[in-house]
Amino acid sequence: MQFFICGSALRGQPDHGNLGDATFVREATTKPIYRLHSVEDQHPGIYEVGEGGVAIAGEVYELTDEQHAHLIATEPPDLYEAPVQLDDGTSVSAMVYPRELIDDRRYADISHHGGWAAYKRMKNA
Repeated sequence: MQFFICGSALRGQPDHGNLGDATFVREATTKPIYRLHSVEDQHPGIYEVGEGGVAIAGEVYELTDEQHAHLIATEPPDLYEAPVQLDDGTSVSAMVYPRELIDDRRYADISHHGGWAAYKRMKNA
């Protein structure tokens, strides 16, 4: 299966090893219908919106059933798997975060960075 990665498992990020030897397919960007938040500065939380969305940068990987199960098992709490729409018109699975938790916990909106890796580069600059 193909899976969209947009957080701490991206190439160059600390949890990239959670993908094992999954096959990198391509860099990708979502349609501009999502918001991106920093969840305790550990990983992103994305969710779909009706308006005011941005395109989120990430990577698509081909996962075996075993790689998929391992990835899901290593994801932080509250994330859940759902389809996301990519800018090329395809839809692939990704980990998303409940908007109500983001709102309740007031996680920082980092959508203007366009992606987790860009946000982390800015934080570490």
